Amino acid sequence: MSDILEVRNNLPRINHLSRGLRKWETVWAVISIQGHPLTTHSYQVVKEGRSWFPSDEQQWESLEAGHLIAIILDSHRKNPLFYAPVENPKHILDIGTGRGSWAVSDTADLFPETIVRGVDLFPPPGDWFPPNCIMEVDDILQEWTWRDPFDLIHLRHMLGSFTPDEWDIVYKHCYDNLKPGSWIEHLEMDPRISCSDNSLPPNAYTPNFSERVLDAAENWNHPLDTVRTMRSGLEKAGFVDIHEKSYRCPIGPWARDATLKEAGRLHYHHWATGMEGWAMFILTKWGLPKPWTKEEVQVLVAKARKELKDPHLHMFQHTRRVWARKPTVEEMSGIHVKQEEDGIALIKREEVR
Repeated sequence: MSDILEVRNNLPRINHLSRGLRKWETVWAVISIQGHPLTTHSYQVVKEGRSWFPSDEQQWESLEAGHLIAIILDSHRKNPLFYAPVENPKHILDIGTGRGSWAVSDTADLFPETIVRGVDLFPPPGDWFPPNCIMEVDDILQEWTWRDPFDLIHLRHMLGSFTPDEWDIVYKHCYDNLKPGSWIEHLEMDPRISCSDNSLPPNAYTPNFSERVLDAAENWNHPLDTVRTMRSGLEKAGFVDIHEKSYRCPIGPWARDATLKEAGRLHYHHWATGMEGWAMFILTKWGLPKPWTKEEVQVLVAKARKELKDPHLHMFQHTRRVWARKPTVEEMSGIHVKQEEDGIALIKREEVR
């Protein structure tokens, strides 16, 4: 964890926190939250079996590394937190907030006059948060009860959180709860391991690890291909003005570029601390051809971890950021008029026949 804290401390402050902190406010969806019985990892969720990500110290460390990777990859920007052209936001929502780093450590700091809400199936580990940041435990598949529409909704590292049909519900909820003309932004990594040279042998353990987890997620009907489907999902929900940015993030400090080298060092920590927790639930529940044993998972994880340390293996993951806008009132009026005109034209063609 010390390496991650060192990177966090060496990053330039987006905006100095000079405000007081208060006890975090949370909305509990349930009273009893129990750990998953299969392993030493704690899978704390509102609904049993909903989350395949643990909520323990190892996972918090992995999530913090993942947050810092995203910051470093866009460290050349004045605002590395999001690309959506949001100005003077009043309300921001971070879905799948996890540790709360994006919402608490940076976004609430950058926008001190904005109410920033973070929501997840389990509470974050901290006790004290900025006065403009609210952490909530809730299931976003249910009806949303927030009264104020949002200027920005942010999602990140949500692979495997939902079935395809549930993703449609999530994007529809986002659309319905944004102000007209406001933005949604979604960042995901492709879990498939890539290599741009011949350094990775065909029998490498890390790509095998990824493929086994991908197969299990598909078997569970929680596919991990969100990086490839989120744009079409946003289009289906009605969003317009869709933009994309793609990254290649190395795993390990093998890249020559200084920024990518630092991102790669963090990406190694992201994998090393997170991979057992990622695999344990999904492989022991949904692994193919039959559910794995805990020991089988640990053996594969140990081999992949050892491989990740090899600086001669030039592995990386494709990452994609997509941001899109809810139509303005005027645009929505035009869409409705166009739909009505298309309907009338269709009726007339049917009459001619």
